[in-house]
Amino acid sequence: MSVTRDFWLTSGHHLLDRDAEGRLRITSDFIKAYLARPELVPPGDACSAERELYRLLFEDPLRPVANSQISVIADADARENWSVLIEWRDHLASVDTLEAAYLDIVRRSLRFPHIFISQLVQAILRNMLNDCDDVFVLRAAEMFFRPQKFNLQEGTMLATDLETAEHHEGRRDSPLVALLGLPPTSGVDVLSDGNMSSYWSRSDMFDMALDFTGGQRGLTALGEVVARWISHLLAVDVVIEPLTELRDTPLVWYVGLDSDATRLGNSLWNNDEIDETAYSRILGLYRLTFTNPADVIERVRGEPVYLIIAIGEDEVLRLKPQNLVTGLPIAQVENVN
Repeated sequence: MSVTRDFWLTSGHHLLDRDAEGRLRITSDFIKAYLARPELVPPGDACSAERELYRLLFEDPLRPVANSQISVIADADARENWSVLIEWRDHLASVDTLEAAYLDIVRRSLRFPHIFISQLVQAILRNMLNDCDDVFVLRAAEMFFRPQKFNLQEGTMLATDLETAEHHEGRRDSPLVALLGLPPTSGVDVLSDGNMSSYWSRSDMFDMALDFTGGQRGLTALGEVVARWISHLLAVDVVIEPLTELRDTPLVWYVGLDSDATRLGNSLWNNDEIDETAYSRILGLYRLTFTNPADVIERVRGEPVYLIIAIGEDEVLRLKPQNLVTGLPIAQVENVN
C-alpha cells in the first residue's frame, strides 16, 4: 500500500498561493482560517458591531477595516483580539510574500503574538520542505516552531514535543498491557527506520520523538534544515557540519540558536569560566561555511561560523530561527528574497 507523503496539514499551506519562484502568497482562505479561532468567533452575547464585523470579514477576509469598526465593539477582550488580527492580516498583505513578511518582522523586531509567528514559520517550512522525503529532516524542522523537551534515556538524548510531553506526563499504561505484550498506548514513539513511514500520517500530532544523541541522525537532520532555511530566506548557500566539541576553538563568529546558547556563546567569547553543568546543556554544535566567500563580510571571510544549541535548566529547547536571519555575517542583506 502506498503512503501519502503529505505532512503538516494544519500549517494551512494548502490555503496559500505560490508566486513564480515558489514563495508563499497570502489568500482570503488563509485569513478566513483565523476567523475560525475561538478567540474571534462572536459568542452568543456579542454586540451587534462585533457580529457585523465578523460577517463582513467572513464574506471578504481581506476587506479594509477602519479603527472605528473595532472601537465600537463593546467587549474589551474582543476589541483587542480584533485589533491584533487586523494588524497581523494587514502586515501579511502589505508585502509580496509570507517570506518577506517574516523577514520584515524579524529585522524590525515587530511584535505579534508568538503563536502567529510560529504558524508563519511552520507554513514557510512546509513550503520549503515540500520535496523532502526524509522524515528525520521533517521531524527536526518541528523544532523551529514547537518547543522541545529533552531528556536522557539509557544514554540516548531524546527530543520530545513539549506540549505532547506535558500531555503524556504522569500517564502510565496498565500493567496488564505489558503482561499481555501489547504495544504501549500512553508513550511517544521514537522515530526510527522501523516506524518512519508512520510519520506522514502522524505529523500533525507531533507525537514522535527524535534521537538527538551526538553522532545520530537528529543532529545532522537539524543541520540540513538550518542550511535550507538560510538558502530559502537569505538566498545564501552554506555547508553545515555537526561537531562534538568546541573547547579551545577560537570563535571569530558564532550564533546562538536559542537564548541559553547565546549566553553560553557570549561566555566563550569573553573567555569566562564555564562549569561542566553549563557545558552539559549544550545540545548541538555546528560549523557553518559559506559556499561563496563573497557572501560574507570581509573580516569573517574564510573563517567558519559556529552555531550553538543549548537547553536551560528546565531541559526545554526554544529554538529561535530568527537568529539565523539577524546573526549571520552576511555581506549584502539586499540579496535576501
